[in-house]
Amino acid sequence: MGDVATRAALIAATSRAEVDAALANGDVVAVARGRYALLGADEALVAAHRLSGVASHFSAALRHGWQVRFPAEQPHVTVPRNRVVDQQREGVVLHRTSLSPDDIDGAVTSRDRTLLDCMRSGALVDGLCVADSALRDGMSAQHLWAIARDARGPGSAQVRRIAKLADGRSANAFESALRGIAVDVSGLRVIPQLSLYGRSGFLGRPDLVDERLGIVAEAESFEWHGDQASLYRDARRFNLLVVNGWLVLRFTWPEVMFHPQQVRAILEAAVAERTERCSRCAGAA
Repeated sequence: MGDVATRAALIAATSRAEVDAALANGDVVAVARGRYALLGADEALVAAHRLSGVASHFSAALRHGWQVRFPAEQPHVTVPRNRVVDQQREGVVLHRTSLSPDDIDGAVTSRDRTLLDCMRSGALVDGLCVADSALRDGMSAQHLWAIARDARGPGSAQVRRIAKLADGRSANAFESALRGIAVDVSGLRVIPQLSLYGRSGFLGRPDLVDERLGIVAEAESFEWHGDQASLYRDARRFNLLVVNGWLVLRFTWPEVMFHPQQVRAILEAAVAERTERCSRCAGAA
């Protein structure tokens, strides 16, 4: 039953005595009147079950196996517009809207509805992280654009912009978040995971590349740089990129996630430096 169920459904599947015994043993807990959950069940599912709603937005994205920029501090739950919710709403991000049967998949919103909600809600970078992840997970770009095309109401413009920007080549939410910052830097046009070649052959496949300006932006994770072999490999790649004329920028996870303005300032400075250099070269020619 997905770790949550009503008392009536549990009794129908087992027996009244077994349900009462499970409650007495603490294997099953009551989360609202007549609504139960297994001990240790997913917080978002429990919250949705308690409110007679469904897990939605970024909570549903995680349930569908998609990456998000940050796991929500509180679970997202969607309930019908006319649902009366009192003190039980504490500890959740509550959304009110009318959902069709096609918008619901068990205890969570459907994949299409979840993606639409994530692209519409919050910052562009958060929606981009989920959209990129959905494409990596096998959703086609055509299907994503169809969802965005049919979007109506507040936030629809952002939905369509994210659909145009989404790219499954971004390896993870870290890279998507960096690209979400880069797309708003004037004059910068980055492509994820582009293979680069130079005089010595293959140079690598950096996280983000602006071919016109010769800028490479890397999302640097300690996970991939924690041993001597990784350090040697990355130092060699860095040097090859530099001697082949690329300006290489390296950003850490805390910078991208917690200090996006600092990252943007560096990207803007890189664009200014490269634009000036191109102008000087054109003038000299």
